[in-house]
Amino acid sequence: MERELTDVELELYRRVDEVLYYVWDPIGVAHSPAARDEYQGYLLTVFSMLQEGADASSVAAYLDAVATDRMGLHDKGEHSKRAAELLLDWKTEIYRSR
Repeated sequence: MERELTDVELELYRRVDEVLYYVWDPIGVAHSPAARDEYQGYLLTVFSMLQEGADASSVAAYLDAVATDRMGLHDKGEHSKRAAELLLDWKTEIYRSR
């Protein structure tokens, strides 16, 4: 059985979910409530990367690989980089405020 997330971890998990859906959104579905779970398959990996101390370039590389290799999209490197930097900013803010 997996352990429950702490309040801080839960907050970060939620922020990762929001950033993936509303900011990263490589296929442009953030306007559709029916697609709200579109990126949840990547949520745990990104969350774990952040928990393990990955830097923005590592997270961006993962997001870019998902967009290009798994989704067959063109290079989204700068877009993935911006999303990764935002994720690291959220992590810093969440852990600093607790």
